[in-house]
Amino acid sequence: ADNNHEFLNHIPFADHGALLDPPTADVTARCVSFLAQIGHNASEPAMARAIAYLKAEQEPDGSWFGRWGTNYIYGTWSVLCALNAAGVAHDDPCMERARAWLLAYQRSDGGWGEDGESYADAEPGTYHCSTASQTAWAMLGLMAAGECGPAVERGAVYLATTQRGDGEWEEAAFTAVGFPRVFYLRYDGYRLFFPLMALARFRNLQRGNSRRVGFGF
Repeated sequence: ADNNHEFLNHIPFADHGALLDPPTADVTARCVSFLAQIGHNASEPAMARAIAYLKAEQEPDGSWFGRWGTNYIYGTWSVLCALNAAGVAHDDPCMERARAWLLAYQRSDGGWGEDGESYADAEPGTYHCSTASQTAWAMLGLMAAGECGPAVERGAVYLATTQRGDGEWEEAAFTAVGFPRVFYLRYDGYRLFFPLMALARFRNLQRGNSRRVGFGF
């Protein structure tokens, strides 16, 4: 906790300038989601402090930075799912701003994609193509924020139409992160289980005629 002594990263030969593991929105979101799902409510001190931290970490454009996945799409999905699990209302300003950010970055093909260059100078939320995992993250984030209309349906159509005959999805992009701007990872499972999760959740929301998902992740 509170591992924020940034001066340590300036020691010569520091490990990629990343000796620390400071608090991040995506990891905090995982903890909030877990605690919510085992029965802790948002008014408890630890939960209240974590939710306040997440709200304070929201970017001016409505997104959240993603430390362990690429990048603002990942962070925004993570936090929206956590806030939903904790019972934050869909009309809360932070939820509305994040929902609007995701909607604004949907690509013309219905999917979403983001380049690792967003850790440098590239525009957040953009890439030269959509990816299966990032499309799924955006859909899951939108559904957690109460959005299950045309934009999410377009994302589902993108996933359905890009699925290969063997049931898999192509994904050349590296959507996981070791150290931002140093090295990135590609977990082949991401392009499989996240689309399945997003499609299943969308189907279940449609069948239940509901805007609220039951769990954070």
